[in-house]
Amino acid sequence: MPPVLFLLMLSGAMFTLGQAMTREEKQQLRNQVVEMFDHAYQNYMDHAYPADELMPLTCRGRVRGLEPSRGDVDDALGKFSLTLIDTLDTLVLLNKTTEFEAAVRRVLSDVRLDNDVVVSVFETNIRVLGGLLGGHSMAVMLKEGGQSMQWYQDELLHMAKDMGLRLLPAFNTSSGLPYPRVNLKYGVRGPETRTGTETETCTACAGTMILEFAALSRFTGDPVFEAHARRAMDFLWEKRQRNSNLVGTTINIHNGEWVRRDSGVGAGIDSYYEYLLKAYVLLGDDLFLQRFNIHYASIMKYISQPPLLLDVHIHKPLLPARTWMDSLLAFFPGLQVLKGDIRPAIETHEMLYQVTKKHNFLPEAFTTDFRVHWAQHPLRPEFAESTYFLYKATGDSYYLEAGRTILDNLNRFARVPCGFAAMKDVRTGSHEDRMDSFFLAEMFKYLFLLFAEPEDLPFDVEDYVFTTEAHLLPLSLSAAASHSSSVSSNGTSEEELDDSNFDWTCPNTRLMFPDPAFPRNLRDPIRSAVDKSCPRPPTNREPGIGRPPLRAQDFMANNPEHLELLRRMGVSLIHLKDGRVQLVQHATQAVSAVAAEDGVRFMQEMMELSSQQQKEQLPPRAIQIVSHPFFGRVVLTAGPAQFGTDLSKSSTGVRGFVTVAEPYSGCSEITNAEYVRGHIALLQRGQCMFAEKARHVQKAGAIGGIVIDDNEGSSSDTAPLFQMAGDGRNTEDITLPLLFVFHKEGNILLEALKVYREVEVLLSDKARDRGVDVQEAEEDCVTEATTPTSFESTTQTSAVELDESVSPEVTPSPETSPAEDTSPPEEEAGPAEAEPDLAQPKEERDSDRTEDSEGDTDSSSQSVDELLADWREDLEAFQQMEKDEL
Repeated sequence: MPPVLFLLMLSGAMFTLGQAMTREEKQQLRNQVVEMFDHAYQNYMDHAYPADELMPLTCRGRVRGLEPSRGDVDDALGKFSLTLIDTLDTLVLLNKTTEFEAAVRRVLSDVRLDNDVVVSVFETNIRVLGGLLGGHSMAVMLKEGGQSMQWYQDELLHMAKDMGLRLLPAFNTSSGLPYPRVNLKYGVRGPETRTGTETETCTACAGTMILEFAALSRFTGDPVFEAHARRAMDFLWEKRQRNSNLVGTTINIHNGEWVRRDSGVGAGIDSYYEYLLKAYVLLGDDLFLQRFNIHYASIMKYISQPPLLLDVHIHKPLLPARTWMDSLLAFFPGLQVLKGDIRPAIETHEMLYQVTKKHNFLPEAFTTDFRVHWAQHPLRPEFAESTYFLYKATGDSYYLEAGRTILDNLNRFARVPCGFAAMKDVRTGSHEDRMDSFFLAEMFKYLFLLFAEPEDLPFDVEDYVFTTEAHLLPLSLSAAASHSSSVSSNGTSEEELDDSNFDWTCPNTRLMFPDPAFPRNLRDPIRSAVDKSCPRPPTNREPGIGRPPLRAQDFMANNPEHLELLRRMGVSLIHLKDGRVQLVQHATQAVSAVAAEDGVRFMQEMMELSSQQQKEQLPPRAIQIVSHPFFGRVVLTAGPAQFGTDLSKSSTGVRGFVTVAEPYSGCSEITNAEYVRGHIALLQRGQCMFAEKARHVQKAGAIGGIVIDDNEGSSSDTAPLFQMAGDGRNTEDITLPLLFVFHKEGNILLEALKVYREVEVLLSDKARDRGVDVQEAEEDCVTEATTPTSFESTTQTSAVELDESVSPEVTPSPETSPAEDTSPPEEEAGPAEAEPDLAQPKEERDSDRTEDSEGDTDSSSQSVDELLADWREDLEAFQQMEKDEL
């Protein structure tokens, strides 16, 4: 059937479900969209243009090379006024033809494309080439309508061809897959320009070229662009895994081997599937629909677990590849609408909507029980896109309310005086100084269309297809050239494809939903599931039935039921000398093959949680002995707590004399409260939760607490620091600072207290000036010493290492003793630490590494003089650590 009808049938499936939104309400929301767009666009023009993007917190433009590098993210910036080009067709859709004409004149007069800068081929194609083509389509439409742009002579199309020619050198590979980066001025040169040396690219990066390149070929009559894009698509199709019919996430551009074999519909693959279907819609080539349908059947068989979409391994598609989803998959319900598969689209969209309501925005990644995995949100538009398409297909005003939620959250949480700022952390509401061009290119298009009536639009959107960047390409391009549907561009026959069961049209949604309440019946269970998210799974379930009975984020090593579940999954615990435990799985020891698979999933989850947490630097705290004869020259490295006073926010720290609490464990009411009052209490690790110790010494009147490790011989030289966890209850009642030191450092305090009776310390985020009272010091006390920080693990192992009785939600290695409370940790806490030597880049780990002290004997048997002698040897390491700001 003609591809134009493919889209038209969606608009013919309108019906009303539930309470309809009035035209006045829709108009009010539509006007709000326009006002928000004006706020973002005008601030870009006032404060950023001609820079590529607006920095909304500092009200200035982001110019590549002048701002600190953000790594690959900056490859979208090419000094070509990215946001303006990306916004061109949005201006027309929002009836801002005067502003559009002015913007086109600015682009033609100000923008250069021959900059000596390396850019992402993928991002430049969808944002710049797509933006120029979308702008050209709008300019032609306006000119033909006699409304404006009568002076236009295809200038944007000429710029688009110029850009296309600058991207073509990236396709000079044996496979036809493009290099991921190209130099706009010099093409693919080599190492000196960071081009031509890459060996791999993402599937979406190579497979998201066909719409823009084919449109460019058909607009200009030059077939070279479409030919290169088709060759890349053909190669990806040939390299699919033939049994599962899935593709991996990254591929070697030279030999076609899959580098990452996980497969999903989110980041790295997403728009490859989108462009297969939309290439059929735009170009009318049945070949693309055949391929899409084969892929789609596999997606629904292996990846779709309504309402979830979980990555799998292409060679073992029944085995999940990860336990979290990224926000880019939010486009997929919209693609399912285009496909005509409405039911799973409703289910997945509802899950995404409930996660949005739970966190105000879709986190960049979230777990299968809807917790935050990556907390950022760069104002992505994919959820709004799917909301629009579902409303278009169903006419259900429920999706108008979803759109209202998006608007409200953007205004409440992201709006700033100079635009809209990305969310750095959806949990805290903190901002990031960025407003990506896709926010203007996509978000406001879909929201405007969602609330617009047909008479509000300057043209019929059914005559266009949306690219992945929401640029508008006319469906009339399908008549510009004809291609065989039986032979691919590289001559490969497609006769082996069985298309007898393929869908060639969209189903009528009136027949799909004879009961107007049907969509609501699909949504309600999903809403309930998200509302009741984060439950502790039943511990009496048999491993291997359904989902794994024990999730890594719920695991506590002192819970006997958890240990029994691990045993049944073939997972054993090895207790390490430094107080941590190591998890090892032996599939042959599992009670069944299915239970063994559950064990594998559990270990994967644990490693993912550990790896994610290790990306965050653990800030150590300092315990500085300031009394005679130390005078601040002895600084002990300590770990912080997740509760109590945050010393990093205190300019003075907490200063006081130390005293040993009784009982030493601090696990019951303090009996020597008269000595503890006004002092910093020394406590021993173990027997109860850290928060319980803090509450007891705080009740006794202490101004701070120091927990000393009970594992004899432990030291920050050889063991990683960790943060002390709460007890699963609200810890806002704890107001004093609590720090943790290992056994060796703790004995320094105890020995000093034994010899000098009165020992005063300063608890702070870093060592203070040690020049205070230095002239009063005796000559033999003038030494500088510390126990240096080291995050270096002693042995690299493939198993997961974590602290004793860990809950993986604690950051990064919480500890409980076998008799400790088993209450679940706080939801916001992070995962457990595993193999901490892998957590930091090598150069950062090296800067923290220090030479071991030669005096490695038990410090409890040493005199203070001997300890001072040991500390003297650490002076050089301490001075280096000072430079790194303890």
